Parts: sequence; structure tokens; C-alpha cells
Amino acid sequence: QSVAAIVFGDGSESRLYPLTKRRSEGAIPMAANYRLIDAVVSNCINSNINKIYALTQFNSTSLNAHLSKAYTGVSLGKEGFVEVIAAYQSPDHQGWFQGSADAMRRCMWVLEEYPVTEFLVLPGHHLYQMDYQKLIEAHRNSKADISISAISAVRNHSSGLGLIRLNSEGQVIEFNVNLETKPINESSHNIACGYSSSMGIYLINRDIMAKLLNEYYPDANDFGSEVIPGAVSMGMKVQAYLFDGYWEEMRSIEAFYTANMECIKTSTNGYNFYDRDSPVYTTPRYLPPTLISDAVITDSVIGHGCILNRCKIKGSIVGTRTRIGDRVTVEDSIIMGSDTYQQYVQSNGGDRKCLDIPIGIGEDTLVRKAIIDKNARIGSNVLIINKDDVQEGEREANGYIISGGIVVVLQGAVIPDGSIL
Repeated sequence: QSVAAIVFGDGSESRLYPLTKRRSEGAIPMAANYRLIDAVVSNCINSNINKIYALTQFNSTSLNAHLSKAYTGVSLGKEGFVEVIAAYQSPDHQGWFQGSADAMRRCMWVLEEYPVTEFLVLPGHHLYQMDYQKLIEAHRNSKADISISAISAVRNHSSGLGLIRLNSEGQVIEFNVNLETKPINESSHNIACGYSSSMGIYLINRDIMAKLLNEYYPDANDFGSEVIPGAVSMGMKVQAYLFDGYWEEMRSIEAFYTANMECIKTSTNGYNFYDRDSPVYTTPRYLPPTLISDAVITDSVIGHGCILNRCKIKGSIVGTRTRIGDRVTVEDSIIMGSDTYQQYVQSNGGDRKCLDIPIGIGEDTLVRKAIIDKNARIGSNVLIINKDDVQEGEREANGYIISGGIVVVLQGAVIPDGSIL
């Protein structure tokens, strides 16, 4: 009751393009029925944090709509809410949010509406399961000004979340955000020296946040790369909370693909969507059950309201309202589904390709190790197999790209009959 969460659902620099061409990272579909931001908001709800602010700006239409629909009916208590604060202009601020720190500074008049003692700042597109109450307890027991959630193993990536060095009491004594100039390797030397990787999760006392944003760093735009390192250099008590569970920050298309594939394994170290004690909340869709007609499905996850004809699906994620035709084979792929059902569309003089190929996957098509974004129209006799084993390929004009050897078909793309990708 005394902690409010601030969730950032987007960023202008995404590593998940083209999945973020028309949506923010937090709104990307995940594991057939969910969006990425659902994991973070569900962590809050399951940790009894019932005041949740979602600050959005970049490509935020889909995310704003999802948050408004998904959490309206969730039981959050008398004063609980999930409130979307979209970027805005005012007489005092003519521009858009310049970063996370700027967004919080400009929204302080809303954030301070309730007498909370701490703010929990969260990225909205990471996938992990955490009981924030343990973080809060550790923060208060250590009497810290700020607590940073971190993983003890130093990961070899350039996420921009920062590398922190701790003393023997777990206090942060160095915060390095310029990862390009400081090589990061998962080695015993780095761990022995007290290095950890920041998860971009910050618990900060209310009065400290107000002072940092308004007095000490009034011109800072980014919270993680400017304000937090500044607090460390000022000598504030910044404590680390080491997290040893599964955490994926979705640093690439390949990481997103792998996180989805781990969802279909019966025994996995990945994210557990089936934990009864920590349910994942999302939009109630009121869709009919999936219709399966003589299909062979193995080791896969199927969303609501799909229409699956005489097809073979193996090791794949099939999202809501997906239509798959006869003699289609889908292997090791993510099919994100569609926003509507469509079988026949009358011609009105427009693009015949769009009108002749309905949303879904046409007959006699093979899809292997691919991500098919929402509302894509895949024709008949199509091969989506990365035939030439290309690792990186820019074919956006043709409706797809290749990233890390994974074919990604764009949202709403049209792949004509007989195409080979």
C-alpha cells in the first residue's frame, strides 16, 4: 500500500524492430495470449502493489489500449489502479518526454497524489518473475536511499542498463553505464571484484526521488544512465538487491524468439506462465475455444479462438485468432495471430494481393524458425524457411526481414502465393 510502481512501456530505440514498427516493446505479443508488459504488471499485482502508473510515449497506441482493457476489472482494492499517463504537452512543457527522468519529473504532480513512501521504477518489456516485497523489505532493512535490482553474474551484452560494483555490504560504489568502453565478460574475476549487472529496476524513497529530479539533476533526461550514477557519485546510500531467478531483457530478436520457445518446454529454466501462485494477468478476450480439424500438434502452445485445419504444428507458439489452412506445416515458429477473423473480402478496386489473400496462413505452406507478426497474410504454397541460411537480411519492402537467422514477417504483411523466403 505504501509503494507505487512506475512502469515504462516503451523506448524510442528498440532492439526488437520490426516487431516495434507499429507498437512499443511492452505491447509485443508473447506466449500466444499475453503482451510483454503483462509480466511486469502481474509482478506488481502479485506483490500486493496496487498503485501502478504506466508512462508511455513512443508508438503507444496499442499499449495504451491494452492496459486500459486488461486491468480495468482486476481486483486491486479500493484505491488500486493501473493508470496510463501518456506523453503530453502543456504551457510549461511544449516538447515530448525526453527520457525516463524527464517523464517522471513532469508527472510528479500525478505521482505524488497518494502518500506513498517509495517508488518502484520498472522497465515494461522485461520478462521475469519477482516478488517485489522481498526487494522492498531488503531496501527498508538496509535503510537505503535507493535500491537497484541486479543479477550477480555479469552478462556479455550492451543493454545500457549498467554495470555496478559492490562493496562487502552490498552497497553500490561504482555505476558504469558506458559499457562500450568497459568490456564485460562473465568471469570469476569480475564476480570476485563485486561486479553485477543492473536490471534497470529501482526502488527509491519518495523524498530522494523528488530531490534528485528537481534539485540535484533538473536537466537530466534518463533516470538509469544519469540520475542513478549521479546519486552514487554523490555518496547516497545505493544498495544492490541480487536476483537469482530467470530474467530476459529482450535485447534482440533472437532473445525474444528463445524466450518464447522456452515457454513450450515442460521442464525449463525460462519464464513460468503456469505458476498458480503468481498468475499472469492480461486482456479478457471472450473468444471461442480453438477449433482443431484433424491437425497434428506436438510440443506447442495454442492461443484462444484459433481455426486450425488439417495442419502439422510442432514446437511452436500460435497466437489468438490464428487461421491455418490445410496441409500447412509450422515448425519452431511464433505465429502472433490476428486482431479479427477474416475469410473473404470483397474487391473495391484496391490492391488485389491484399484482398485475395485472407489473414492467416494459406494451404500447403511451410513455416520453419520464423516469427509471423499479427494480421499477416501468407498465401498458399509459400516456403518461409530461410532457404539460403542468411543471418541478417533487410527485405522490409517485401514484407519481411531476417535477424539472427530468424525470418520475421512484418505486421500486416502480404506474402504472395508461391513465395520462397
